[in-house]
Amino acid sequence: MEINIPAVIAEVTAAFARYEDALVNNKVAVLDELFWRSPHTLRYGVGENLYGFDAIQAFRAARPATGLARTLLRTQITTYGDSFATAHCEFQREGGAKPGRQSQTWMKTPEGWRVVSAHVSLLA
Repeated sequence: MEINIPAVIAEVTAAFARYEDALVNNKVAVLDELFWRSPHTLRYGVGENLYGFDAIQAFRAARPATGLARTLLRTQITTYGDSFATAHCEFQREGGAKPGRQSQTWMKTPEGWRVVSAHVSLLA
């Protein structure tokens, strides 16, 4: 298996950047698009465990659209072959005292790159 094929890194980096823009600008439709529409998709958040696309979509629809701005401190994207990738970042929310971490697993589907698993946490 080839790791970090340049063209695949570029695709996942673009998908990750699109996700980040949607996240901080509360573009819920884009966030929904970028998560795999499956009951197997999961997202562990700072205060919630969401199992399945429907639960993730409901969370996004109900979430307040304030306090979303953040600065990425470090991002690492690794691809495995041409259809699987991980994206990890460290971030700081504006006005937030605690830095955060985000991990995503991406899978290439017929519709494009989709998040199949995500985890967000804050450092103590």
